[in-house]
Amino acid sequence: MLVLLILHLVAALAAPLLVRRWGARACYPLALAPAAAFGWAVVRTPDVTDGGAVVETYPWIPKLGLDLAFRTTTLSWVMTLLIGGVGALVLVYSARYFPPPAVGTAQFAGVLVGFAGAMLGLVFADDLLLLYVCWELTTVFSYLLIGHSAERRSARWAAAQALTVTTFGGLAMLVGFIMLGHHAGTYRLSELSQHPLPGGAYLVVAVVLILLGALSKSALLPFTSWLPVAMAAPTPVSAYLHAAAMVKAGVYLLGLLAPLLAQASPWRPVVLVAGLATMVLGGWSALRQNDLKLLLAYGTLSQLGLVAVAIGVGTPDAALAGVAMLVAHALFKAALFLVVGIIDHGAHTRDLRKLSGLGRRTPVLAVVAGLAAASMAGVPPLFGFAAKEAIFAAFTDRPAALAVLVVGTVLTVAYSIRFLWGAFGTRPGLAPTELERIPAAMLWPPAVLAGAGLVAGPAAGALDHLFRPYAQLLGPVHGHLTLWPGFHLALGLSALTLAGGAVLFLLRGPLTPVLARLRSPATGQQGYEWLIHRFDRTAVDVTSVTQRGSLPQYLGLILIVLSAVPGGVLLVIRPWEQSLMLWGSPAQPVVLLVIAMAALLAVGASRRLTAMLLVGVTGYGTAMFFVLHGAPDLALTQFLVETVTIAVFVLVLRRLPERFSVRPLRRSRWIRRSIGALVGLTVAGLALAATAARHTRTISEDFPRLAVEQGYGRNVVNVTLVDIRAWDTFGELAVLVAAATGVASLVFQQSRTGPRPRRLDADRGESLAGRPVWLRGGATLIERNRSIVLEVVTRLIFHTAVLFSFYLLFSGHNAPGGGFAGGLVASLALTMRYLAGGRYELAEAAPVSAGTVLGAGLGLAVCGAVASLLAGGAVLESARIDLWLPVIGDFYLITSIFFDIGVYLVVIGLALDVLRSLGAEVDRHIEAAGGPEGGLAVERRGGTR
Repeated sequence: MLVLLILHLVAALAAPLLVRRWGARACYPLALAPAAAFGWAVVRTPDVTDGGAVVETYPWIPKLGLDLAFRTTTLSWVMTLLIGGVGALVLVYSARYFPPPAVGTAQFAGVLVGFAGAMLGLVFADDLLLLYVCWELTTVFSYLLIGHSAERRSARWAAAQALTVTTFGGLAMLVGFIMLGHHAGTYRLSELSQHPLPGGAYLVVAVVLILLGALSKSALLPFTSWLPVAMAAPTPVSAYLHAAAMVKAGVYLLGLLAPLLAQASPWRPVVLVAGLATMVLGGWSALRQNDLKLLLAYGTLSQLGLVAVAIGVGTPDAALAGVAMLVAHALFKAALFLVVGIIDHGAHTRDLRKLSGLGRRTPVLAVVAGLAAASMAGVPPLFGFAAKEAIFAAFTDRPAALAVLVVGTVLTVAYSIRFLWGAFGTRPGLAPTELERIPAAMLWPPAVLAGAGLVAGPAAGALDHLFRPYAQLLGPVHGHLTLWPGFHLALGLSALTLAGGAVLFLLRGPLTPVLARLRSPATGQQGYEWLIHRFDRTAVDVTSVTQRGSLPQYLGLILIVLSAVPGGVLLVIRPWEQSLMLWGSPAQPVVLLVIAMAALLAVGASRRLTAMLLVGVTGYGTAMFFVLHGAPDLALTQFLVETVTIAVFVLVLRRLPERFSVRPLRRSRWIRRSIGALVGLTVAGLALAATAARHTRTISEDFPRLAVEQGYGRNVVNVTLVDIRAWDTFGELAVLVAAATGVASLVFQQSRTGPRPRRLDADRGESLAGRPVWLRGGATLIERNRSIVLEVVTRLIFHTAVLFSFYLLFSGHNAPGGGFAGGLVASLALTMRYLAGGRYELAEAAPVSAGTVLGAGLGLAVCGAVASLLAGGAVLESARIDLWLPVIGDFYLITSIFFDIGVYLVVIGLALDVLRSLGAEVDRHIEAAGGPEGGLAVERRGGTR
């Protein structure tokens, strides 16, 4: 089963390449993927006919107890046949449906194959969480398929509506799954039946949530609105998703869980009411449609209601009949959608009021459509008749439900005849419709499906043997699938429905005004649009109140909510009732007092620079706490981060007013102080609650031992970053690269990868005048922006700082330091070069683009991961390599050093990007605006800047 899923993944990824080479004809080889699934199911038939199962299990997330657990039983075997068989035929059909230069064919082919793979994963899944993952994958793929014609607003709206409705149901279903799995202690579907169900309201809530997912996926009331508008999708999509695959997922879920949950109190009432109401309303709406595709769409709603009632009611005989109708519906409805696609493709219209005489022009197509429509109406000897007979027989003990089923079937017969008459009948006074030649690749897929319905009718007895193991999960089965059951009530009801449907069709003329008047005051589509409008309106109202363009207001609102919600919970649990040690040394309260005073003064500061420096004091105070607690590595990192942060703030503040506001802000300052105090108390309380909530031994207790034994280093912090928690660090590196790219894209007006600034030839003039050149870029600055003292100091300490960064990098495995700390030191050295000499000096110091450094760092980190593999370890696991060199002798190399060098380069690359965007590029903006006093502007002496 896993091989089939991988095959579909490979085919989906290869689809764009194949379509680019062969055009729409690439659908022929792509059809082999679902055809392989069909063939696999055929081969596995003996394994499931006696109630057996095909099981495969692969480890997924072992630490969470999650596996890729696949299990194929009778019901999932039937679905595999439909997904694979119909999927292959639809892809063959699509090869001639799309014209050669069609835009988006590559995306369509890849997404359709991917959707088929997701559906297979859904029916194979034996784990509720895995089923949910595949469930949502089908939702995403269906969104892409329905919105295939993205240039049309109707397609975009239909795709968004299907995504919204089915995602809502999927999230509700997930909560229900979690409730069931948590109570049972397992999420395996095959094991849930071995555990008792929860009782009371817990079970009711779980069942209702799961039913919401099933009803929304299969477009049953009250979620019917998305399916008719989804007809904006190409016809092959409708034939597959809305006849044989996606809409069957909800019905499949009902059948999958019916043996487990059918006895739960809300299950049967919800399934019966939703299914029967959908069947009748869908059939009635189908009679009012003039678009052949919409007629089939509403007919699909009606048939889905019928299948849901049969397979979801939870009785053995109904389950057997439900599986039969599941198969019959997929065969005749997919065939009919494909027939409509042929008519639309050749006549360029689907309006039955404009079609005439197609039955005489295309007799073969008419016969194919006639067989499929007859099966939909339940005409013998087609398989639809056998399935409908079995459903009637299964509900003879439920007179009310049976009566509704009869009414719904009468409507089904009527719109089936209306479909044939509208598509192929001859209308007086209307010229015969011209139809282009039908390609064989488009004709034989619906012919195969319709023929399968014809062959399956007489073979109903054999199919009974194949489907019966599923029905026996619910109890002893008394009914049978047969083409001729003898004279009994079900046969009489079948004759009644056929006659009633024919009469209803013949009375279509007098009934037309009645049909026009009999409509609900508000359709499901109107309800959905009203709901979306209300959400939009509410969003606008909330935005107008909360989004006023004030960053302090946004931050204050967030912090108030943080203090109110978690803070209110803290008042209830009272974690501070436990004994606490206020400080460990007399120096700690002194540092705390300094931090508190700096924070209070920062809130009251009117100048931005003053506030920033005071905030920096709080950061340095935090570093002092690390020192007092004996964590020099953390203290060093905190000092460096705070220093770099202050430098970045200085760069940004150049473009902001000197003061926060010219207005008196005494009242607002006290408000800010109060909010800050509340947030501080809340965060402190959360820290207390987190420490008090620990009941097991912390995993970090093993870190010192693991650092030496597995990481080959004594600096626990650095080894944790590059070995024990290396995956976290790797993710943070990716975030840093993304952040650097984001900063640059917000500031740079042109590409940041262009040529670096060309240094002005000014140092030669100064040398001739007898003045020493300390920094080659310093001479380019306007004289009042220069600081000779800063240039001298920078010249003296820059190389020492770079060497110190190397020392921290290579000694960090056993002493305070590491790639992050070393990168920060090197970044500060580059910052000094920029502040002392401007952007030309920065270009002299680092004659390489920031993107190159970032890419090299990320690449080295990946190489470090690969080096671990080459050394025989796991990915990102440190490995020791023993080496020998002359003079030096024996020594060893730890593979994690490559990862640490990657961290070092990424930090430097980020600093370069910040300096060149918030620094050099802002300087250029200031010069262009004619305001050299706001930045490190250069003196204009001619030449290129």
